[in-house]
Amino acid sequence: MKINVRVVPRASRREVKTENGILKVYLTRPAIDGEANIQLIEVLADHFKVKKYDIEIVQGQHSRNKVIRIEDGGAKRLKK
Repeated sequence: MKINVRVVPRASRREVKTENGILKVYLTRPAIDGEANIQLIEVLADHFKVKKYDIEIVQGQHSRNKVIRIEDGGAKRLKK
């Protein structure tokens, strides 16, 4: 499954919201040295109840707008 994500680094809280069909993820870590991307994967794993290794940033490594892929193993667990 692929989803579009908009990341807000250096927010005051960790939170996941849906706005206009796009997942908006607020992160407390800065977008320096990949820290925000690491936290993004952690937050999405918690949100979707999957393992971190089931989540991959497909596009937008250095952008606030990202395309995230959740592997089939994770998608199967979501349906349960």
